[in-house]
Amino acid sequence: MPLLNHTINGSGRPLLVLHGLFGSGRNWQSHARQFASRFEVINVDLRNHGQSFHADEMNYPVMADDVAQLLQRLELSDCYLLGHSMGGKVAMTLAVDYPELVSRLVVADIAPVSYFHHYDDLIEPILALPLDAIESRARADRLLRQNIPEDQLRAFLLQNLVRDGDSWRWRVNWRVIQRDMEFLTGFGDLPSGWRIDVPTLFIRGARSDYVGDAEIDVIEERFSNALVTTIGDAGHWLHTERPEQFAQLVVDYLSQ
Repeated sequence: MPLLNHTINGSGRPLLVLHGLFGSGRNWQSHARQFASRFEVINVDLRNHGQSFHADEMNYPVMADDVAQLLQRLELSDCYLLGHSMGGKVAMTLAVDYPELVSRLVVADIAPVSYFHHYDDLIEPILALPLDAIESRARADRLLRQNIPEDQLRAFLLQNLVRDGDSWRWRVNWRVIQRDMEFLTGFGDLPSGWRIDVPTLFIRGARSDYVGDAEIDVIEERFSNALVTTIGDAGHWLHTERPEQFAQLVVDYLSQ
């Protein structure tokens, strides 16, 4: 299996950044540049996303293996990990399966639990787009608007549509992700009784429903050294909605 696509900037303690579902390292470029003043930042595209390889399997153990192979190839261990949403679950899985690679975690607006989103309302319209007949990104945007009316969400998804010669292609492997969505929204692939002793900061958005009281109970059960903090007036995309506050929380925690 090829290595995950990644960029490296800065110097200091290695900090691996793992994006969320349907995203890529590109979404974290601004934060990566900021963090690079203090850390060696490895900004990653996970499998079936961004410029990384497409593969016919999508679950947290294989994604954690991908990240472990990258760190081993780079001869890195004892790293800091920052993961948002799906990337947070990859980071937690890596801490269970490869504890020697991880010294501190920051998990953004996700918990080690199963969720019930299936995203068919997003993926089906995307798969229905006639890429051969689309002459521009604006045309794709107009076609998607019927089923995905939220402008910011649609723009985020369309970042994955790229020109390839005279045609268009998706960087996201939509069909495999749709097929394996139960693994991505779930979190049942870890060994029974798993526990993480790595110091971990969970950052949640006050307007997000991903990390509530029930999820905090699970965090307290599974993590021996966890802190949960909240960014007010922020939802699931807390790092883009409150970028300065989010970045300061990350830097302060990792610099302790």
